[in-house]
Amino acid sequence: MVSSSHEALHQICQKDTEGMIRSFRRLFHVPFPEPRGIAVVNTDLTEIEPVERRVDSLVRMDTDEGDYLLVLESQGKKDERKRGSWPYYLSYLHEKYRCEPVLIVMTQSRSTARWAAQPIRFGLPGWSSLVVRPLVLGPDNVPVIADEAEAARDVTLAVFSAITHGKGADAAAILGPLAAVLETVDPDSAVVFAELVESGLVDAQAKKIWKELMMPVNYFFKNPVAVKLREEVRVEERIAGILRTLDRRHIEVPTAVRERVRSCTDPDRLQVWVDRAYDVADAADLFDDDEA
Repeated sequence: MVSSSHEALHQICQKDTEGMIRSFRRLFHVPFPEPRGIAVVNTDLTEIEPVERRVDSLVRMDTDEGDYLLVLESQGKKDERKRGSWPYYLSYLHEKYRCEPVLIVMTQSRSTARWAAQPIRFGLPGWSSLVVRPLVLGPDNVPVIADEAEAARDVTLAVFSAITHGKGADAAAILGPLAAVLETVDPDSAVVFAELVESGLVDAQAKKIWKELMMPVNYFFKNPVAVKLREEVRVEERIAGILRTLDRRHIEVPTAVRERVRSCTDPDRLQVWVDRAYDVADAADLFDDDEA
């Protein structure tokens, strides 16, 4: 079940890919290509040495213009260690997945947004060997959406608005209209959006207001039948993602492999196979190190 802001980000990337990319184009003024397919990727970037490195959310986006990894990081305050970690993340991901990484930082703080947006440069003065330029979502470039009709036109953008403005005086004004709109979308998506907003709100009063507004959604979210249905949907999405990736890579999938993938009901094991589908040369290699 959805239990963290990171999982909610993954789910939004899967369920409303077009809305997410549309919001990024509008907010960043960057020509993101049209996605052809999207899949959640393992966020663990730890190598052999015992040093834990993990990004918040990592999503692979396939387009006709090339393949990209969206590296989404939530940043509550300035952290100079990230100016070393972020270049590592991007370099490692490019080497591992052989596609272009794009760093997107989200914050509710204007000062943190300005700090995160500064280019990270390594090398000689005037001659940088490596430059990292994060894309940043913050209060200065995400509009305040406090109108129900406007929120309904672009729910994903309204969610980003609630997250990035959820710390100031505008927080309460945008929660009511967004809550009303979530009652009109499909319940599964509403749960994902509601969880992400709740996890992104820092102000105690705003969080209390949101929880009260979301009581009907939270009931559905905790209902055992709904939980089971969401797990089943997640399994089906991952099965489809594995087979779609192999097909696009022109990897032949024998009947035995196809049946084994389709018969699996363990979402964690399926996620391992999703990651492997981008690298294997033979479909049977999906099951390396798995129990027969």
